[in-house]
Order: sequence, then C-alpha cells, then structure tokens
Amino acid sequence: MITLVLLSLLSSIISEAAPTYQSHYCSDATFTPNSTYQSNLNLVLSSLSSNSSIESGFYNITVGQNSSSNKIYGLFLCRGDVTTEVCQDCVATATKSTVQQYCPRRREVVIWYDECMLRYSKPNFFIIMDDPSFSKSDNTTVAEVDRFNKLLATMFHDLVARAQSAQLGAKMFATKEANFSSSLTLYSLVQCTPDISSFDCNKCLWGAIAYLPSCCSGKQGAMGLYTSCTVRYDVHPFYRIIPSPPVPPPPPSPPGLVTRTHNGKRQSSSVRIIAIVTSIVVSVVLLTMVYSFRRRKLKKKYKEDAAKEITAEECLIFDLATLKAATNNFSDENKLGKGGFGVVYKGTFLGGQEIAVKRLSSSSKQGVEEFKNEVSLLAKLQHRNLVRLLGFCLEGKEKILVYEYVPNKSLDYFLFDPNKQRLLDWSNRYKIIGGIARGILYLHEDSRLRIIHRDLKASNILLDKEMNPKVSDFGMARIFEIDQTQDNTGKIVGTYGYMPPEYAIRGLYSMKSDVYSFGILILEIISGKKNSSFSSPSTSENLLSYAWKHWRDGTFLELLDPTLRDSYSRDEVKRCLHIGLQCIQESSAERPTMASIVLMLNSYSVSLPSPQRPAFFLHSRTETSMPIKELGSDQSTSNGIPSSVNEASITEVYPR
Repeated sequence: MITLVLLSLLSSIISEAAPTYQSHYCSDATFTPNSTYQSNLNLVLSSLSSNSSIESGFYNITVGQNSSSNKIYGLFLCRGDVTTEVCQDCVATATKSTVQQYCPRRREVVIWYDECMLRYSKPNFFIIMDDPSFSKSDNTTVAEVDRFNKLLATMFHDLVARAQSAQLGAKMFATKEANFSSSLTLYSLVQCTPDISSFDCNKCLWGAIAYLPSCCSGKQGAMGLYTSCTVRYDVHPFYRIIPSPPVPPPPPSPPGLVTRTHNGKRQSSSVRIIAIVTSIVVSVVLLTMVYSFRRRKLKKKYKEDAAKEITAEECLIFDLATLKAATNNFSDENKLGKGGFGVVYKGTFLGGQEIAVKRLSSSSKQGVEEFKNEVSLLAKLQHRNLVRLLGFCLEGKEKILVYEYVPNKSLDYFLFDPNKQRLLDWSNRYKIIGGIARGILYLHEDSRLRIIHRDLKASNILLDKEMNPKVSDFGMARIFEIDQTQDNTGKIVGTYGYMPPEYAIRGLYSMKSDVYSFGILILEIISGKKNSSFSSPSTSENLLSYAWKHWRDGTFLELLDPTLRDSYSRDEVKRCLHIGLQCIQESSAERPTMASIVLMLNSYSVSLPSPQRPAFFLHSRTETSMPIKELGSDQSTSNGIPSSVNEASITEVYPR
C-alpha cells in the first residue's frame, strides 16, 4: 500500500510539472496577417484555452461560415490521467507556442506535448483519422529484448481492448503497469480522441503499435503520436497512477431479521429462508456457467488448438477488424498473390505503413500446422535477408500472418518472365545470390536457433525496393539441436526440382538440404530458366545436367541468360556456377556449408575444389520403374507477397 501511494505521489509530481514538448507539424500553406482567417483562428484558440478546464479533457470548435475558405476547425485532447489544472496549463502553452514559436501564420497545425495535443486547420478533420504522425524512442536498450517485446505486446493487446470498448462520450484511455523484473516496471498507455468511433480507435491504435517495432524495438521507452490516437510505453512512470478505491466494508445486517434466544444463540427463520433461496440461485448460476463454458470451449476448440503453441511468441497480436480495415475487407483489388495455403493481400495502416497480410485458407488442415510453425519461428528471427513477421491474428477460424510489405514481389516474378528478365541485370542477380546466402547462413548458424528451411525456391525469395532478397515462407522449416546434423521424416514436403536426393528418396534432411536447394537457385538465376520445366533445345537434359555439360566442356557462358550478354562479369558468372555445382553434389558430405559459400562469394583468394558430376533427376510420366518411396501429398507453400502460381510437391521420385 505504501509503495502504491509513493508511486501515486511521484506520478502526480510528474504530471503537474511544466508541459513537456514532444513534436509539431505545420503545413506549408500560410495565411495573411490581420486577415479574416487570423481573426477566426484567434477565436478558435481563445475558445480552446477557455474550455480547457472541461472535465473530459477534450473539446472541439468550429469558427466561420460553412462556405467560407476561412472556416477553421480546432480541438484539444488532454492525457486521460492529468488534472484539470495540468490540462489548462498545457492547452494554454500549446496555443501560445504554435502561433509565436513553432508555426506562425500556418493554416494547419498539430502540436504534441506529454500532457496534451492541440490541432487546428481549414479542412474538417473531425471524426476523420489522418496523418501526420510522430514516433520517438529512448536510446537505452533493454537486456532481454524478446521477453520485453512479449510483455509489451500482451500489455498493448489488453489496453487497446479497454480503450476501444469505452462508452460513447467517455475517455478512450487506458494505462497498465507490469513487472518486467524485480527492479524494472513497464508502464504503458493508449488513448484516442473521443470524436472517432470505437472501430476507428481500434484501427488507429493498432496502426501506431504496428509501427513501433520498425523504429523502437528493444528500447526502454517509445511513443507513437497520431492526430487521432497515442501509444506510449516506458520503464519510468510518465502518467498519474490513480490508486483503486478501497473496498467498502460489508453492509450491516438489516434490522428485524435476527433475534436472540435465551441462550444467546442467533436464530432466525428469515435467515434460513434466505440461505435456502441463495443456495438454489447459486446452483442454477453455477449450472448455467458450466453449460456456457462447455459451449464456448467447444466453439473455440479449433482456435485454441491452433493458438496453443504461439500465443506467447514475441510479436504483436492483431484483431480481425484492424486487418479488415487495412485491406479494405480483403478486397480483390488488394490481392497480391496466392500460395499453397492462402491468399496474400496488401494492407495499409493509418500511419501509412504498408503490410502484407497472409490469410490462410479456413479449409486447409495443413494450414494450422504451417501457421503455428511460421509464427513460432519468425517471431524469433531478425535479419535483413529474411522477411519480417509483424504479428498474427487468430479469431474464430481465421488464421492470419502479418508481414512487412516487400514491394518488388518475388524472384520468380522477374526471373522466369521473358518480358521482365531484363530488369534483373547481372549486378542485381549477383547481389541476390549473396543476400540469399547470408539469410540461409543466419538460419543455419547465426540465429539463436538452428533452422532448416526445407522449401527454398525462387517464389519464396522476395525483393525489396532496392532488389535486396528476403527469404520467406517458413511453414515447412524445422529446428535442429545445436549438435544435430540431420533428421528424417516419413512425410516429404517441399517443391519438385529443389529437393536433394537423400531427402526425396530416404526422407533425410539437414542443413545440406538447403545447400542443395540454394545450388538449384544459383543455376536458375544464372540461366533465367526454371529447373522443374527446363528442357534443352537439342536433348532431354534437365538444368543440372545441362549446366554440368557446359562446365565440363568449358562453355559455361552458353548457360548464361541471353538478356545478360551485355552486363555480366565473366569471373563472377564462372565462380557462381562453380559454387552452384558444388552445392548440388549427390553426396551431402561433398556439399559446402553456407559459411563456406558466403566466404567463397566474397573472397577470390579462396580456392574452390573441383565439382564432381551432380545428382541428376528426371521427372517423366512415361517411366515405368517402381518408385523408391511414396511421398506425402503436401503442397509447397509460398508467402505469396506475392508469389507465382504454386508448384506442387512431387508424389513419386525416379532416380536416374
């Protein structure tokens, strides 16, 4: 109790200090001194200042004729915990500083303080959510970033639900404290302007929260300031903590119900009647609760089964309404592509942040496992050559993944299209090869987990605006122990043309499985041809045997994509082909590690061993030999942000 009082006093002192300036925004448009616009602005500011003692801490006003270009809209919003005196002081400071210091003669202004926000402009912005926005973070980084982000995500999820559920006209404001450690407490706050709807409040807050990881991940404090909402957290108290009111004592027994017998014992027929009635009521209530609980449990079983392994992961939980708003209710106009387990849409949060929303098919049983796997893995991974998971959504049967938006689609979109191949010159292709190698090396050796991707292919390589590659789609990935070298499975998943022989035939997979797939990717990037559909002009060779023949005969430039004839580096092409052929050796022991590959790509002083004849696989519908092994019916997946038409996993393998 004493600690709570001390915290309350401390936060009271903080909130009653002079207003703390954070940021401001001014439009380029100006008004003429002594004009009608300035007269109306003076009336707006005067009215805002004089109404700053209003108990709700929110006030808006309009001055000017409806058809006039000098009509002005203004409002202020004070932080939900501050006293009326602090609110008055902040609004008074804001009205003066905007016109005298920060934004003289500007037609549109927003200014943020810790204690309040003030805004005015010519366009009507009431009940409209729009920019500008501002974000800021503390420079100090927490010691355990993952656990910190996990706690923060849980707190914000609760706060948004509380803020957006406020009654009409009430403050859309919520705060929460949680212990991060014995010596560190995390304080968090969210607030919306009361003029917007509950739906828009929810959308604004999640948009602001979703932006925080890109600017402030792992920082001890950060804030996102929008014109319609605010989110903030810190390890220091920055708002007034109001203690909960004491629990009132139980009311005295009503007179006349209790009598006393000659031996001093309490006895009353009224009490017995009340006890009997109460027991009946309690029994009925308990039975109703049990029935309701069992009914809800059955209805939510699908969702709980899907979520049980991921609800504690270190990423944000989005609600369905927010993602519907961001994607225009998953409209076809926002569709980016379709993969094996769902459709991917482009979305935009309020602050302008673009996202890719992967909505898994509700009818796909495999989608549940892929969903859990992808969230649990990607939530722990951060690398410039891996696509970043922002969060997920589980509501009813909806299973949705939210990624960073990667604007240049996937590698296969350019690589296998005759009209787009020219956009990938050799410089870009060489950069893409190196970036993929670094991303896979991170998965294999540099992350805190040892991860085998198992579905590395061109459609799972996304390209950002600078054409930097990002490895995506971890639905089939597996985690290895630190000292584990390989594992086996009775259910083969992946994509035809990228599987190494030991995996396709015996179900054995290891880090060298990804190396093999990477080698296939190198051959595809050099040639511009897709391995699974490649056919030699003169023979029935596949891409692997075709590449080997030209390497063996010293005519390796014949393999090169014809669109690169004027932009390639002979030495780089030769080195990449050399590495690619090493990666597709039949024996996994003869393939290099990703660490060696990255070194070979970046240092010409490293000598490369001569590759041997690679493993050749031909897929023919006319072959009659018995298949080595019946494979699973899994389809390969693609994040599709966007992806090409998805390739199916092979069902039979015939070795040559």
